Amino acid sequence: MSVAPPHVDAEPEDAGFAPVPPRNLRWLRKNSTLVLGLVLLMVVTALALAAPWVATADPQDIDPSARLLPPDARHHFGTDALGRDVFSRAVWGGRISLVVALAVSTLAASFGVVLGLLAGFVRWTDGPIMRLMDGLMAIPGILLAIALMAVTRASLGTVIVAITVPEIPRVVRLVRSLALTLREQLFVEAAHAVGTRLPAILSRHVLPNMMAPLFVQATFVAASAVLIEASLSFLGVGVPAQTPSWGNMMAEGRNVVAVAFHIILYPGILLAATVLSINMVGDGLRDALDPRLARQL
Repeated sequence: MSVAPPHVDAEPEDAGFAPVPPRNLRWLRKNSTLVLGLVLLMVVTALALAAPWVATADPQDIDPSARLLPPDARHHFGTDALGRDVFSRAVWGGRISLVVALAVSTLAASFGVVLGLLAGFVRWTDGPIMRLMDGLMAIPGILLAIALMAVTRASLGTVIVAITVPEIPRVVRLVRSLALTLREQLFVEAAHAVGTRLPAILSRHVLPNMMAPLFVQATFVAASAVLIEASLSFLGVGVPAQTPSWGNMMAEGRNVVAVAFHIILYPGILLAATVLSINMVGDGLRDALDPRLARQL
C-alpha cells in the first residue's frame, strides 16, 4: 500500500527573502554618484545653452539707476555695481566655463595620448618626453597659465591654450604607465610576432584597453580647467573683463561684497555646482568602469 507524500506548499507565505529589485533600479542604486553628477551637470549645461532664452536682459546692458539692487522679481539674482543683471551674466558665463572644460579636456587628452604612447612604446623617446613633462609639472599650473597669458593677448582661445599646457603632463604620465603595462601583455606580443605594425597595434589593441581610465582622467582635467579659468579671470588675466564669466563677476563684486554679497554668491554657487558635478561624474565613471567593482553585487 502506497503512502501519499505530505503536502508541501509551493510558495510559502513567508520564505524570508526580500523581493529582488529590477535590474535598472539596482544599476541606479549602485551608480548613484554617476547619475546625480550627470543630472546636475545636465541642469547647468541646459541653463547655459538656453541663455539667449532664459536670460532676462542683455548681460552687457548698463543701468546706473539700478545699481546694487537685491534679488527681486525683475532681477532674479540682483544687479551689480554698473546696474547689469547678475542672473543674465551668470547664465551666459556658464558658456565660457563649459567651453573651456570641454576644449581643455579634449586637447589635453589628445596630446597626452600621443605623447604617452610614444613614451611607452618608442623607447628612445621616453627620456626626452618624460623629462619635459617633469619640468612642466615642477611649475604650479596656475603660475604657468598666468605666465603664458602675460605674453599673449587675452582671449578665450589663449585661455584654453594656457590651461591645456599644464594639464598635458597629468595625462601623459597616466597613458605612459598604462602603455608600459599593456606592452608586456601576450596579445601585444602576439601582434608583434605576426608582423603587425606599431600604429595598428596602438590603435587596435592598446588604445581601446585604456579608454576607461582615460575618460575618468578627462573629467578631472575638465573640473580643474573650470577652476583655473575662474581663477585667471578673477586675477584679471583670463578672458577680457567685459566678457561675462563667473571669475570676472566675482572679481567685480569683491569691491562691494559688504553691501552686495549676491554679486559673488550666485556665480560662486554655479561654479561650485559645475565642478562638483564633473567630479561626481568622474568618480561614478571610475566605479562603473572598474571591472573589480562591476562584479560586486
